[in-house]
Amino acid sequence: MLSAVFMIGGLGLIIGIGLAVASKVFYVYVDPKILSVEDALPGANCGGCGLPGCSSNAEAIVAGKAAPNSCVAAGDDVAQAIAAILGVAIEAKEPDIARPGCTYGFQDADIKYIYDGLSDCRAAALLGGGMKVCTIGCLGLGSCARACPFDAIVIGEDNLPKVDEQKCTGCGTCERVCPKHIINLSSVTRRILKEYTTEECTTPCQRACPAGINICEYIRQISLGNYSEAVQVIKERNPFPSVIGRICPRPCELECRRSLLDEPVAINFLKRYVADYEKEIGQRSFPFKAPDTGHKVAIIGGGVSGLSAAFFTCRLGHEATVFEATSQLGGLLRSAIANNRLPREIIDYDIDGILEMGVKAETKMALGKDFTIESLLTGGFKAALLTTGGWDSRLARGALEKVEQLVPGSYLLVDLIKHGQKSGALTVGSNVVVAGGDNVAIDSVGLLKSLGAKNITILFREAEDQMPGGIVDASKLEQEGIHIKFQTAVNRLFGEASKLTGIEVIDIETNKTETLNAQTLFLAGGRFPELIFTKAQPEIDPEEENQEEAAKEQGPLKWVAQEPYKRPAFKDESGFFSKADTMSDYHAAIKAIGAGRRVAASIHQIMFNVDPFLDENVLTENSVVQDIYELGKEDVKISSRTIMPVRSPKETGDVIELEKGFDEHMARKEAGRCLRCGLICYMHTGKKTKAA
Repeated sequence: MLSAVFMIGGLGLIIGIGLAVASKVFYVYVDPKILSVEDALPGANCGGCGLPGCSSNAEAIVAGKAAPNSCVAAGDDVAQAIAAILGVAIEAKEPDIARPGCTYGFQDADIKYIYDGLSDCRAAALLGGGMKVCTIGCLGLGSCARACPFDAIVIGEDNLPKVDEQKCTGCGTCERVCPKHIINLSSVTRRILKEYTTEECTTPCQRACPAGINICEYIRQISLGNYSEAVQVIKERNPFPSVIGRICPRPCELECRRSLLDEPVAINFLKRYVADYEKEIGQRSFPFKAPDTGHKVAIIGGGVSGLSAAFFTCRLGHEATVFEATSQLGGLLRSAIANNRLPREIIDYDIDGILEMGVKAETKMALGKDFTIESLLTGGFKAALLTTGGWDSRLARGALEKVEQLVPGSYLLVDLIKHGQKSGALTVGSNVVVAGGDNVAIDSVGLLKSLGAKNITILFREAEDQMPGGIVDASKLEQEGIHIKFQTAVNRLFGEASKLTGIEVIDIETNKTETLNAQTLFLAGGRFPELIFTKAQPEIDPEEENQEEAAKEQGPLKWVAQEPYKRPAFKDESGFFSKADTMSDYHAAIKAIGAGRRVAASIHQIMFNVDPFLDENVLTENSVVQDIYELGKEDVKISSRTIMPVRSPKETGDVIELEKGFDEHMARKEAGRCLRCGLICYMHTGKKTKAA
């Protein structure tokens, strides 16, 4: 008995020693912060954060790969607790909501598919292939609903997913399991920043609209009598619905599929109808805004582009202030369009709507006279946008006889040619860069030297043998001290306080950049580009304890100016005045509105230290997408376009609009002509089915 006790005790001692040794050999250190964060998480292990469980999410949060509020199953209190553990602060999180992007269930398709017992959309897509994997037409098998960890999605009677916004946490699980990109996360910020891609179901009219308005949806709302909802859809991408409803050149209507059969839908007249309806009832519809970020942005120039940029910047959650040199906002809308086509009260109404959205405005405030880029960036503004228009705008405000130096150290080349011989009209440094201008730039060399230029560099976007003005003898010019750079463009500007200190140029073939020492820049375009000014990031030791004090010791303000990202069709272009950039003012207000949104998106990205970029599969005018080029005539009834009524010569006057606008009956009738298209789908009117 005693021997058995000693045997068991000895065995226990051996095992204990073995375990002690093993604990030292196989010891795994666990960061206490990870344990604390994991304890703060709810332990649901739902996967809504995109990671396999709360332990993985805790590790990602501590490593900085996930945000303190990345847990979609927890509330603000948990996010705040995690932030306290990490010693950081969090801003308000804008909710992401899953939104279906298709209007046709499989039951409405002309071509039926046999699923052979399959119950998962991904398996059906892989097995079926072909047209079934195009980006239209929901398979309707409910993979998204089954995958949702929060029971926020059900498949409706039309075999399309329905999202309960109260239950949806924006975890993205549905987006990850959908093989056809039918359901995606959406938010105010996402929709403003977003450029359409080739993976999405977009309509021909939507693809043609420079502002990217969801035309099919707002016409659907009109057909249902939901006029305020229609206005809200329009304002998602267009803050000037009343103005554009009168003056748009209507590229959308050129692509309307009804023109394959009879006549295009009167898309723009319908926009005008609901915009006028809003004005008549005296109750504005506003699109959603993101939570306040606390950042301030200055917009210099109160034309269509500037006001649009301010509108979208405000909707992104930033405080936007417009500075306009004249006494009224609106730019060329007021000076270039006849009153009987665009009454001034209509301009005022839309601009008032932008201001009511939260945009601030300061009129009679001229850049260079009443404020400077430096004063804005040191006065609390996180970024400043220059959007003063082109030669057209200068003509409209009577500034042709003035030399405008809107950007420190920068002028238009036309000002050098016109005013360069006037004493004191221009201040030229010893190092000068001229961007563009062909032979005019070369002819200006003598004038530049007489003004004090020592080193002159001329940049041409063209190759040497492609110069439109003829062959340039670069070697001869080099002997005269003139440096010529072909296939090169200005990419960014650098400055200190009120001075230009450097110009980053880019080789448009190789995308290699270099910085030139320069105090003066002359631009050959008819306008200054739309430039975004921000403070240059100070070079501070990351181990410095007091970062703010160290930044103040850096001396005068250092700034950088860059362009917004290019239009999608020219996403591979780089540098100032590429084919994507306007050389004068925009020839259509709707294009200026689209540019304003792109600028706002770029400002938002730059402020959060993200370089503005476009997806590789961004939708452009040259993208290859599925489409149809004729309609089944037996399936669509012919119906004539509703004609806009106009006033007789006796009724017209200087202040009376020529066009009367639709009444409700005309609007509902015309909205009913819309075929509710997708990529290759459209609504049949001759029978109760829809093609897909």
